[in-house]
Amino acid sequence: MVPDVYVVKVDGEYTILLNEEGLPRLRVSSFYRRMVDRSNTEITREARDYVREKLSSALRLIKSLEERQRTIYKVARSIVNFQRSFLDYGFEHLRPLVLRNVADDIQMHESTVSRVVNNKYMHTSRGLFEMRFFFHSGIASVQGEDVSSLTVKERIKKLVSEENPVRPLSDSALAQILGNEGLQIARRTVAKYREELRIPSSNERRQGFR
Repeated sequence: MVPDVYVVKVDGEYTILLNEEGLPRLRVSSFYRRMVDRSNTEITREARDYVREKLSSALRLIKSLEERQRTIYKVARSIVNFQRSFLDYGFEHLRPLVLRNVADDIQMHESTVSRVVNNKYMHTSRGLFEMRFFFHSGIASVQGEDVSSLTVKERIKKLVSEENPVRPLSDSALAQILGNEGLQIARRTVAKYREELRIPSSNERRQGFR
């Protein structure tokens, strides 16, 4: 997958680089600019008006493409600012983030941010991710700061991988362990995350061991 954005750390700071390979280099020919010049007597008024209309359309298209690139940059910069701890330290430091957070940060509409991140990929030192990867809900913790649902899923995956296969951890047991670690999470939420991770239930894991 070819990334749309590269995030590179330079002198301790993250730099956003847009991948513009393959983007058309658009410009308006000076030939057509001369055609709409009022001093040009070689063409009729009707022809000049027609070219002027097409020239305006071309300029709007170029401006639109330039604005699109600026918006991608702004969204990527905002994501990096929100998720710097993840970039520095890894999954356990991924922050909960919703489209509204970024929309408010860059003062754009939430639907605009949604369109920008759709099918766009970001290359970071942590790997290549779809830009939507950075948006997800949070789980409340006793420390007062929400923990990313992806971080919780990673913890559930790790607990299951380390469990005693003879006595696999039930959803209630997983919820209890996470609760002891400071996460305020219900058993049904654990079950939902486990299913999203495609981890069988404790009964199925026990039968699989047999």
